[in-house]
Amino acid sequence: MPLFITQGRYTHNAMKGMLASPEDRTEMVSKLFEKAGGKLRDYFFTFGEYDFLVITEGPMDGAASALIVAAASGGVTDMKTTVAMTSAEMKEAFTRAGNMAGGFRAAGASKA
Repeated sequence: MPLFITQGRYTHNAMKGMLASPEDRTEMVSKLFEKAGGKLRDYFFTFGEYDFLVITEGPMDGAASALIVAAASGGVTDMKTTVAMTSAEMKEAFTRAGNMAGGFRAAGASKA
């Protein structure tokens, strides 16, 4: 199952709310991904360019759904997600791509 590494920032209002009423968001974030068919592996607050880093696993459509819900909540902004694969998974992807590439012609390439 694919892993997703997501980073983002909390809005100013979200940060004010968390300062006024501190809470551990792990359970809430975990439930969001479970509803989307995925699993929260790790949830970190980070210092620097982004405020949080979340590592999840699950189906592509489920992860996308959960991230859209999180972004639409208004509490987060500037999210970016990277799909992560193990070396063994990438080897399999390269093998499949190599098998498919033989009959593919790039756009604009000569037909001869």
